[in-house]
Amino acid sequence: MKGIDLASMSINWLSELVRKKEISPVEVTKASLRRIEKYDGELKAFITVTSEEALRRAKKAEASIVRGDYIGPLHGIPIGLKDIVFTKGTRTTCGSKILADYIPPEDATVVKRLERAGAIIVGKLNLHEFAFGATSVNPHYGTPRNPWNGQCIPGGSSGGSAVAVATSLCLGALGTDTGGSIRIPSSLCGIVGLKPTFGRVSTYGVYPLSWSQDHVGPMTKTVKDAGILLGAIAGYDPMDRASSLLTVPDYLSIGKGVRGLRAGVPSDYYFENCDVEVRDGVMKALEVLKEAGMAVEEVTIPHLSHAASAGLVILMAEAASQHENYLKGSQGKEYGRDVRGLLKMGTFITAAQYLKAQRVRSVVRKEFLKIFQAVDVLLTPGLPIIAPGLEQDSVTISGKTETVRSALTRLMRPYNLAGIPAIVIPCGFSKSGLPVALQIAGRPFEEVTILAVAQAYEEQTSWHERRPSM
Repeated sequence: MKGIDLASMSINWLSELVRKKEISPVEVTKASLRRIEKYDGELKAFITVTSEEALRRAKKAEASIVRGDYIGPLHGIPIGLKDIVFTKGTRTTCGSKILADYIPPEDATVVKRLERAGAIIVGKLNLHEFAFGATSVNPHYGTPRNPWNGQCIPGGSSGGSAVAVATSLCLGALGTDTGGSIRIPSSLCGIVGLKPTFGRVSTYGVYPLSWSQDHVGPMTKTVKDAGILLGAIAGYDPMDRASSLLTVPDYLSIGKGVRGLRAGVPSDYYFENCDVEVRDGVMKALEVLKEAGMAVEEVTIPHLSHAASAGLVILMAEAASQHENYLKGSQGKEYGRDVRGLLKMGTFITAAQYLKAQRVRSVVRKEFLKIFQAVDVLLTPGLPIIAPGLEQDSVTISGKTETVRSALTRLMRPYNLAGIPAIVIPCGFSKSGLPVALQIAGRPFEEVTILAVAQAYEEQTSWHERRPSM
């Protein structure tokens, strides 16, 4: 189609044209690869680009569709993978020098499912080393640039995934989320990021950070696109001990509006120490949902203030255990300074501290489930701040100073600790032109509900249509 940059469109829009044979998967894949070649030298979103293999698969998809063997909405669509997801025959670095030349012997389950759905993998995306960080500042492969302001961080750890989607280097991507690592960069880059329920999507073949809090999920331009990707990768996997046997619903049946749904706003935690522009953007989003028919009320979750620290203790202990052999061996010196420091700190977490954090986890999860007896979703800011600078170590809000890492994770981590689903969507921009995000969380395995609320908001606004000037 003349005059249209195919890579800048949504999956949902393009898939219909591919189905009708009005656009070829080869055309779409070439459009994506052209943008990668043109812009990624500056953006640093990709670590590895699989151009030849992508084009080979695109030609295969085209031939299949011409024969009438159309699979579904991902058939012939270019997708990127966070470079912590194993890909058979293609290196998986985990953003680290330690695994710079590692070639996995098999694909991760999510990769197999994407390819079964007809998706075209165009490459492996940059990240914070071993996914252990919230900024995506990477000393080994360069730091992905926030597409709205190159002097700001894109967020992490799935920073390359967010940058690639926001700048249309690919139509969608997979990220991982242990303490916000899908939702943080999605919030800072102005896209949709979904962390599913723990056990909804297999983590088999994804390098672990904190096995009891790791999630894999979609990062896309629109809510419908997130539903399309989630539908392809969700479901039971016997190779994942935490995988759920529950049936996967139709994630595209989300256009039912929000009338009759009840939303809770935990203002006692989520709006404390929150940037004024963020607060204003989220409050306006709540008004949009109220006007659409949603009932909104304040709620209290008593021990929520302990959730972030408990989640961090569990993460650090489990990460240190995962990396024990590397830390003790000669490769220990090859970690970036920040990640090495965090892993060493994790070795000092005691069994008593770990068990206490697990008790806090049990309490917080029960409190979330109790709240969800009264409301259908929770509405909060995605982050309390807009994107900080690349060299910025701390932020000050209302006279209170905290580290950038703490500010980026404290509103995200409770949902990892409890294992409940949460999605972020753009709900405004700051005066300096940086995105603000609304976060929507729901009951375990009710991704359909949070997608429906996100879709209802998206239909009433145009923030998701904004694109960085590339």
